[in-house]
Amino acid sequence: MQKIYFDHAATTPVDPEVLQVMLPYYTESFGNPSSIHWFGRENRKAVEDARLMVAKELGANEPSEIVFTGCGSESDNMALKGIVSAHKDKGNHIITSTIEHHAVLDACKYLEKQGFEVTYIPVNTEGMVDPQEVFQALTDRTILVSIMHANNEVGVIQPIADIGKVLRERKILFHTDAVQSVGSIPVNVNDLSVDLLSLSAHKFYGPKGVGALYIRKGTLIHSFLHGGGQERNRRAGTENIAGIVGLARALQLANEHIAENQAKISYLRDYFIDNVLKHIEHVHLNGHRTQRLPGNINFSFEYIEGESLLLNLDLKGVAASSGSACTSGSLEPSHVLLAMGISPEIAHGSLRLTLGKSNSKEEIDYLLVVLPEIVNKLRAMSPLYDSSRASV
Repeated sequence: MQKIYFDHAATTPVDPEVLQVMLPYYTESFGNPSSIHWFGRENRKAVEDARLMVAKELGANEPSEIVFTGCGSESDNMALKGIVSAHKDKGNHIITSTIEHHAVLDACKYLEKQGFEVTYIPVNTEGMVDPQEVFQALTDRTILVSIMHANNEVGVIQPIADIGKVLRERKILFHTDAVQSVGSIPVNVNDLSVDLLSLSAHKFYGPKGVGALYIRKGTLIHSFLHGGGQERNRRAGTENIAGIVGLARALQLANEHIAENQAKISYLRDYFIDNVLKHIEHVHLNGHRTQRLPGNINFSFEYIEGESLLLNLDLKGVAASSGSACTSGSLEPSHVLLAMGISPEIAHGSLRLTLGKSNSKEEIDYLLVVLPEIVNKLRAMSPLYDSSRASV
């Protein structure tokens, strides 16, 4: 049985070129970058070279604007908690959206318990944030706005540049979670007009356990992790040299091939979406039809439980998900789909397929054969489906 991977939003395999540049830092170049001897100096240079590369790939003005972290979730937490801690004398109001990753939403809930006020901006039925609603929510106590660049479940790309331009004029700090977008679509911090941006290496064929936070020069932020003086006193802990080097190379490779990968993956995405909508009844495409990440496909199938759909696809050798991998153990329907106005019953029947650069049309064609078979089999066992057909 063939095995097909359609879960690239959860994680991606490490690119062989990335692995090659990482390997020496596990064996030969093992020095602590904080050490003053030759072994340490060699690795300090590797970290700073990587910082320069990441800054260049993101369009940052200076390498010092890049802080290496342990993951995207840490980057999000550092951005929110570090900013509000540093600016609480100016206000206590935060604005975010209802479809953020839990790294942002849970951080906001934590901050609410600390006395901060959070406004959650709704989205429309296509999963889009209206910039005007963000602007209308601003008060003289607003110190931070955090809106994700692209959603991890439905792939909808948000109008970050439109929001950022106005916030810059009003001198309100703006953070975006770009964990899903970096490496998939062009991302430039100046074009987006953001002050902080989060990313994670394992989403663009880099290693797990390493991320980064862009912090625009002049932005006051308190340390989130205390200890040593690493990362210019902004993030304590001995640096993950191999991971940092791998992140930088993975980002460079992703951007080098971004146009060709975007074209190929978008074609496969649209080909699959068109065929599913044409050949399967009672199915809904979740998220904006075109304003979405190249590889993101999210459907809801009526009269089917998403968990059963996933298990049957797995038996056919297809790896997919029903939403965010971070909440795959939850029995609750997707908070993103609920925020889009989708009923809990239909939200429970969601399927997320996220394509990568190695996927082929042959794999898509295989899925277009097995998916209708699975859908028909599961609906045949559903009393709700029988009732709906009887009432027609």
